[in-house]
Amino acid sequence: MVKFLSNLWNDESGISSVEYALLLAFVAAGIIVAADSLSNAVSNEMLEAASCISADGAALPAACQ
Repeated sequence: MVKFLSNLWNDESGISSVEYALLLAFVAAGIIVAADSLSNAVSNEMLEAASCISADGAALPAACQ
């Protein structure tokens, strides 16, 4: 039993699992930040397109021309 606990205590194979988990967390955080930024850009473009579509044609915003 003592030898088993000693081997378990000295086993370093679990360290790579922790490193992979941290790497996955950083990648996920980067994807979340990029998706949030992209969603804001797409939302702004859609609002601009909607304002061009709803304009009567007489007074189109400069971005629509």
